Parts: sequence; structure tokens; C-alpha cells
Amino acid sequence: MSNFTFIDLFAGIGGIRIAFERNGGECVFSSEWDEYAQKSYAAYFGHKPHGDITKIDASYIPNHDILTGGFPCQAFSIIGDKKGFADTRGTLFFDIERILKAKMPKAFLLENVKNLVSHDKGQTFKIILKKLEDLGYTVYYKVLNALDYGLPQKRERIIIVGFLGNFPFQFPEPIKKKSAT
Repeated sequence: MSNFTFIDLFAGIGGIRIAFERNGGECVFSSEWDEYAQKSYAAYFGHKPHGDITKIDASYIPNHDILTGGFPCQAFSIIGDKKGFADTRGTLFFDIERILKAKMPKAFLLENVKNLVSHDKGQTFKIILKKLEDLGYTVYYKVLNALDYGLPQKRERIIIVGFLGNFPFQFPEPIKKKSAT
């Protein structure tokens, strides 16, 4: 029996899903366009994710408590062309907005590269925040480094969470390193 339901957009091979399921969630829909990631996801979770989210009508997606998505970052990354919303991959955020508007889940969790915050002198991120807030979500965000949470890799990501209405939230504190004595 699950404590909550969620959907897994831009699912990759299911990293976000694993965390949510381990905490009592039931995934009721997943979407990933890359065929190799779909095969890995299917091998691990027993079903193949739906394909390209731009081609999926929001009415087809089951109601859910939480929307999760690590939307494509190439358009915002310092390594990419930094075209933002001028890059088709950069516009995929608006599919998240479309689904949030149609389904109005209680909460969402989004993940992207840390440069999303400063892309186009911060204008891209301001648009994203405004879109989310205009839907009625209280939004929190923070750049977190996986290295600070027990993973042996420096991987800085912007984590954006939102809740319908005014819900108090704090990001977890970094894990204290144990001294080698």
C-alpha cells in the first residue's frame, strides 16, 4: 500500500523513482523518450515508460500527488550551446507546466543543472518560477551538491520543489563528514 502517488517525467533510468518508492510512493505514470533508457527502466521496474511527453495529452496521465522530473538540461548547461528556450529541449519545461496545470498535484520536484539559475542573466529561471507560482504553488529551490549528501561525486544540481498553497519546507542539511581518527 502506498502513502502517495507520483509520476516520473524525463525518467532516464529511474533514479528519482527509486527514491520516491523507497519512501512509500507508487509510480502511476512514467515518460522517457530515449529507447536505451526505456529498456533499462523496463528491465528494472517491469514496464516501459511512455515516450515523448510532448505527444502525450495530459488527460491520459493519471491523477497523482507529486510530479517529478529531471527535465533536459543541455539547453541551460555551461557545456551546451546555452540556447535556453530557443532550444527545443529547453522548452520541455513548458510540458511540465502543462501537466501541472491540468492535474494540479499537491507537490512537485524538479531537477536540473545549477546553471539554470543564472542562465540568460537569471531571466530563464525567473520565467520558470513565475510560471510555477502563477499555478498556485509555493516554490523553494536550492543548488545542492551530491558530494555533501554521501555520494562520491561532485554533482551540483538545482532542486526545485513546490507545494499547492503555503507549505513550510526546508532542504536537508549536508551530511557531516566523519573524521578519520
